[in-house]
Amino acid sequence: MRLLHLDQSGKLVLTDFRGKPIPPYAILSHRWGHPDSEVSFQDLASNDHQKKDGYRKIGFCVKQAAQDQLQYFWIDTCCIDKWNRRELSSSINSMFRWYKNAARCYVFLSDVSASAIQQQSDWEASFEASKWFRRGWTLQELIAPVSVEFFSCEGWQLGDKTTLEQLVHKITSIPLAALRNCPLDQFTTAERIHWAENRETTEEEDGVYCLLGLFDVSMPVSYNEGKEKALRRFLAEVEAAKSAPSIIPFSQNDHFVGREPQLAELEAKLFSDEQTTTIAIVGPGGTGKSQLALELAYRTRQNNQNCSVFWIDASDVDSLYQSYASIAKKLEIPRWDDEKANAKQLVKLHLEKNSARQCLLIFDNTEDMTSGSSGSSTPRAANMIDYLPRSELCSIVFTTTNSNIAKSLASHNIVELWGLTPEASQRMLENYSRALVSSEQQDAKLLLQELSHLPLAIVQAAVYINNTGTTLRQYRSQIDEHMRHTLEHSDERTEDKSKGSCNCTKNPVAATLIISLTQIFDHNALAADYLCLAAGVESKDVPLDIFPAFSPGDRENAIKLLSRYELITRRPAESSFDLNRLVHQNLREWLQKQHYLDYWTQFAIQQLLRVFPDDDHGSRSKWRRLLPHAKYALSHDSAEGEENDDSSALAWKCAMTLLDDGRFDEAEELFKQVMETRKRLFGNEHEWTLSSMTNLALTYSAQGRWKEAEELEIEVIETKKTLLGDEHPSTLTSMGNLATTLWDKGRRKEAEELEVQVMETKKRVLGDEHPSTLITLGNLASTYSHQGRWKEAEELQMQVMETRKRVLGDEHPDTLLSMANLVLTLYDQGQWKKAEELELQVIEMRVRVLGDEHPDTLNSMLHLAKNYSHQEQWQWKKAEELELQVIETYRRALGDKHPSTLCCMTIHAFTLKRHGRDEEAISLMRTCFQLCEQTHGEQHEYTKLALDALKGWQAENNSEVS
Repeated sequence: MRLLHLDQSGKLVLTDFRGKPIPPYAILSHRWGHPDSEVSFQDLASNDHQKKDGYRKIGFCVKQAAQDQLQYFWIDTCCIDKWNRRELSSSINSMFRWYKNAARCYVFLSDVSASAIQQQSDWEASFEASKWFRRGWTLQELIAPVSVEFFSCEGWQLGDKTTLEQLVHKITSIPLAALRNCPLDQFTTAERIHWAENRETTEEEDGVYCLLGLFDVSMPVSYNEGKEKALRRFLAEVEAAKSAPSIIPFSQNDHFVGREPQLAELEAKLFSDEQTTTIAIVGPGGTGKSQLALELAYRTRQNNQNCSVFWIDASDVDSLYQSYASIAKKLEIPRWDDEKANAKQLVKLHLEKNSARQCLLIFDNTEDMTSGSSGSSTPRAANMIDYLPRSELCSIVFTTTNSNIAKSLASHNIVELWGLTPEASQRMLENYSRALVSSEQQDAKLLLQELSHLPLAIVQAAVYINNTGTTLRQYRSQIDEHMRHTLEHSDERTEDKSKGSCNCTKNPVAATLIISLTQIFDHNALAADYLCLAAGVESKDVPLDIFPAFSPGDRENAIKLLSRYELITRRPAESSFDLNRLVHQNLREWLQKQHYLDYWTQFAIQQLLRVFPDDDHGSRSKWRRLLPHAKYALSHDSAEGEENDDSSALAWKCAMTLLDDGRFDEAEELFKQVMETRKRLFGNEHEWTLSSMTNLALTYSAQGRWKEAEELEIEVIETKKTLLGDEHPSTLTSMGNLATTLWDKGRRKEAEELEVQVMETKKRVLGDEHPSTLITLGNLASTYSHQGRWKEAEELQMQVMETRKRVLGDEHPDTLLSMANLVLTLYDQGQWKKAEELELQVIEMRVRVLGDEHPDTLNSMLHLAKNYSHQEQWQWKKAEELELQVIETYRRALGDKHPSTLCCMTIHAFTLKRHGRDEEAISLMRTCFQLCEQTHGEQHEYTKLALDALKGWQAENNSEVS
């Protein structure tokens, strides 16, 4: 939980209390204004918030909390990072508890003005008319806190929940006992549901979800199921709280038909092996794999109430981790709320216990065999198989379109899906539309044949018929017209020849998609534009922020229309949606045939550029979610290599964030593109060109390609000196970068001389506390530490760390870097305990801020392992495990020859030697020496260190260097 407060200088700051005691705090209840007017988490991080209308509410909280002698307060608009999917999901489930635990709850009534309060009757009428009392989510905000105070839009106190209880009871019909905070289980389920009736919500399903806290249950929310299904699922969840815990994020499909043989096969195979039973449902897109798995989930839960059923979204890294985290919380596994704990490992170990109950895990959309860290959105990943529990009480079902993945995961237990039978197809058509009369039977039969009995195509056809009132014969005519048009243009080339032409006979989804799209074009151009824009980005987790609209209402109506036509799937509470992969593919092919794909790709790039933040620390979660879309759009940009300012600007932003996130190979590729474009547009000496060269050099250095980095840095420095002068901040920054590269190359004396020169100049030109000066001071401190001048190094590092804490905050990556450097100096002085305590703090914060596979996090883990290896013997095993974990991650991410990998391997060799495992140590050090010699040359200090150690160890064992 993050809380707002004013620091000593009067600046509004956020403090994260995760894993710490939470101090008394006030909490705000209010109605949101226009989303763009509210102060967001990113606005606070960038200090760009006082200009917004929503700041008025924050200012009110600052003043009122101070009057109530409360230092901290909480506001949902800016205390939650809504771009961080895991945090957002966790916050929604924690909301009732946060309101309940607040010392005071301030209700800010933006539509009640103190100027209207002339008489008691006027006051009550104005108060009673407030929309706050009719909103769904304010129900829990009224009931949960002990102290609830009401304020006008001017900040005048109107009364509290106690003094106004009769009036509040009259307005809301909530019993006085509930308003007085009696235990809610004294009221029946029907009574509590009644309290939410007639309350307004943006999404109809929220009329049910706002009840979760009142029943102390949690369940995944889904904005496609409708209020009736949401209520049914909610009631089942309330009832299921008495039996085996489960998580199924979707309602049971009332329209499900067919697949009885496959269901019988699946049910027969569950829990049939001595170890974990794994089964894969495989088939092309649109064949109903997820719906079959969903039906299996509900039947298993209904037939075996002692079996837990957990649905896991395996479509991407973050969704997978979020699913595991939800399971850990649902099962109340110890440390489920520990930020340092690996949720995937917690769940795996828990389900493998002898005391665990029977469990069915369903991994939906398993199109990749890897799984990375939460929030990392990186290609570095552990194998998903590593986190699958092994137990005879556990069965796992995967859905995938990839037959190779199916074979890898399930071997012989594979259930293949194709089209439905004719009878099942007709039942599905009727279930989604209406019962057919006898005169329609032949039209239905022919239509279903033309749709290849494919479930997705049948559903799209049925919802179109429902939404438009079209007859089956009329719809068949449209299909026939589409087919004729396709055949006439069958010789035209498509975007991807391997996928075939976009026609009904080869892909019925293409036909139903285009018919629906034509209808949408005619009736809601904005919705059609949104669908075309979505074709220009990744199909998963498409953020609504990239879709322009005159008003939030226009955008909401367009999104709802696309959802009604079954073209998109809303993501719960994340302001985003998913586009079916098959729909996405066919939409792109259709746009290509219409010669519009390039236009919509460029438009997507423009919209992404509009919302893509700079690479500042506070926007990390936002740009991590936008990166896949930006990279997709740029990779499909036909204007690549041409003079396209938008593409170049977006590529620059992507490259900067990739560099910051430790994804060096991807950053290099984009920096090269940007550099070449800028050279062509602006020339070699333009500041933007030089910036590109500077960052490309940083990327080379991070990859251990120091020779290339040095050459580029020298070129940049010479140009900057000529254009800007020797003491320009930009020139000094480049000189500092060169000093770091020289240090990495083992040219320590040159590096130190250059660092001292840069530091003295920066202090004089920029001042002691300028961020650039602090970087140089930190580098110089590291130099002192390597020279054994530990006292000087420690003093300098303490100075840099304290300054960065004050200026940037405790969790800023630069602050964490200063702390990590101080840890190394403490290690060198043998202050193991003090170093360990500080290192554990650094690791905890780096895991939370950067992710557990970021290079900075891995470096801290490696240094902690080094610490353990120097301590008591019982710590040695921890050291070895940490080192092996880091080595494996580095190898996977960077390769065997990367300096970080070699450094880690060398440290591990010393650990093995220290623990008396001489043969293993010698073998590993020999490998390190050979790789160092190949990579850095025989004169580099890493090579010399490895060779000296190898010779010494072999001499001890009476052997020679071969």
